[in-house]
Amino acid sequence: MLSVSFQPFPVLETERLLLRRFSESDAEALYRIRNLDDVVRYLDRDKAASVDEALQMIRRVNTGIDENQSVTWAISLRNEPTQLIGTIGFWRMDLKHHRGEVGYLLHSDFHRTGLMQEALTAALEYAFYNMNLHSVEAWVNPYNAPSIGLLEKNGFVKEAHFRENYYYRGRFLDSAVYSLLTPLRDTENV
Repeated sequence: MLSVSFQPFPVLETERLLLRRFSESDAEALYRIRNLDDVVRYLDRDKAASVDEALQMIRRVNTGIDENQSVTWAISLRNEPTQLIGTIGFWRMDLKHHRGEVGYLLHSDFHRTGLMQEALTAALEYAFYNMNLHSVEAWVNPYNAPSIGLLEKNGFVKEAHFRENYYYRGRFLDSAVYSLLTPLRDTENV
């Protein structure tokens, strides 16, 4: 079985972004982001109810990191490293099969700027070359065209479309599953 460790925490940098560990001081910004209609439209989850709920989410994320079960980064601009603008990470890890699910969100002020492309590129590079995942999957609302476009731009392929497999607010919703296999490399020494 694959073994991963997020100690020390893997800080990632791109041209414009800093992907860092969450701080409890990010709770208010996370609460605001999780309440933007443009951000939660396709999440099919309720908006964050309070700053305290966002703080509890941050604590769960950090516990997952400490226990090497998942990794989620707080996304900040490099020139404003303490200001949270989004999240990206790998959860629902299946280490036996070298697979993880990626999830992300970005403050709507930064949509269509290429920032999530930068974050996803850095996160995937870490997943494949540091965590040694063989595949990454993404579950997405089939109507979320921007997210699907981002995934396809990065080589993800649609593997499945589940009809009415998700129950939310009195309705059954569809889910689409996209995946990306590790780029070609020497896998004999993995």
